[in-house]
Amino acid sequence: MPRLKNLSRLILLAIPAVLLAGFLPGSCFAQEESSSKHPPVEDDGKSKGAATTDPNQPKWDPVRAEKDIEVGNYYMKRHNFDAAIDRFQDAIEAHPNYALPFKLLGEAQEKKGLRAEAIKSYTRYLEINSHADDRERILKRIDHLRIAPEKRKHADS
Repeated sequence: MPRLKNLSRLILLAIPAVLLAGFLPGSCFAQEESSSKHPPVEDDGKSKGAATTDPNQPKWDPVRAEKDIEVGNYYMKRHNFDAAIDRFQDAIEAHPNYALPFKLLGEAQEKKGLRAEAIKSYTRYLEINSHADDRERILKRIDHLRIAPEKRKHADS
């Protein structure tokens, strides 16, 4: 009788595990679902950067995007903003609807003095992540980027 109890307990635990396995990354169900939600990005032949040189590399690759973000953050700490911008753009290419690389790209562009590009990146970040915890801070950054050049113009007059 205890053996039957253990077997029924095992079966009750196995059923949810099998059902859950269909929704985990790497399962055949998850791959079909993710490919339909995230169609591949068309390559226009103008892409650049170390991570996009292999033509056999998949267009939509969230793991590659995370690696690009990691390397981009490394470059940000080293104040190599050009390299950071390239890596964040590669991350966006690998995972176009992922908000984080847009925010990080905006920060790198802002530090490099690329105001218009930073505004676009921050705006896209907020479009993707409309309920971002740092929404107010990002909106202030956008306002600052829009107002700062005007202050200089008025000061020169």
